[in-house]
Amino acid sequence: MPVLGLGTWRMGEIAGRHAAEVAAVREAIAMGYRLIDTAEMYGEGGAETVLGQAIAEALRAGDVRRDELFIVSKVYPHNASRRGTPEACERSLKRLGLDTIDLYLLHWRGSHPLRETVDAMQALVAKGRIARWGVSNFDADDMEELAPLIGSGPGCAANQVYLSLAERGPEFSLLPWLREHGMPLMAYSPIDQGALAADEALVALAGRLGVSAAQLALAAVIARPGVAAIPKAVRSAHLQQNLAATDLRLDAATLAELDRLHPPPRRKAPLAMI
Repeated sequence: MPVLGLGTWRMGEIAGRHAAEVAAVREAIAMGYRLIDTAEMYGEGGAETVLGQAIAEALRAGDVRRDELFIVSKVYPHNASRRGTPEACERSLKRLGLDTIDLYLLHWRGSHPLRETVDAMQALVAKGRIARWGVSNFDADDMEELAPLIGSGPGCAANQVYLSLAERGPEFSLLPWLREHGMPLMAYSPIDQGALAADEALVALAGRLGVSAAQLALAAVIARPGVAAIPKAVRSAHLQQNLAATDLRLDAATLAELDRLHPPPRRKAPLAMI
């Protein structure tokens, strides 16, 4: 799985933006983006439809091969029963125009027992409808509860949570737990929906490095071992800047300054969600 991908939250919500959003995803693929994240919740399937059209056009044009793409989607908690999970997955596959989803996540915990969701996810892997399954918005205690339910079937492959320079709560206990179990953390909203791009102290530090504040904030997140990030972008300049952040190497002095500006957590706090 690449360390940087493209998020699609807020896509597919307004019909008049459909063509522009498809074009943005097409451009991202042409630039080299290979990890793309979506969910049935985003635009109530609208984002999956946007992504599906963009993938189909890119494949037809020869811009990319299907096996080069890593597509992530998520099931609503209220759909995540033993029967509802495969039904939701089939709807997502149809909107995406795909035979297989590379990583399928439980979007957050709901009322259905985790055992049912795990059984359904493992069955989908066995049928080849998904390649891997995982979770989203699970804290360390949730992961501890999940672990014994997996049994001998395919294990949880990833946990997607809110992590940024300004929201570092997962670094206290969740990220160490995931590292110990060899499981990547996927960081959503790693630039705080663009807010960190206007952080004055971060702008000043980034300026001395010859990069943008958004690039610095993104580079700081993916510099953490075992962490991938999926910022959402539609403008060409933002897509290019985000992708270039993967080449930015932060030295010890810069990392120390970032810790001073946005200190790591000193105690456990409830997992933040957006």
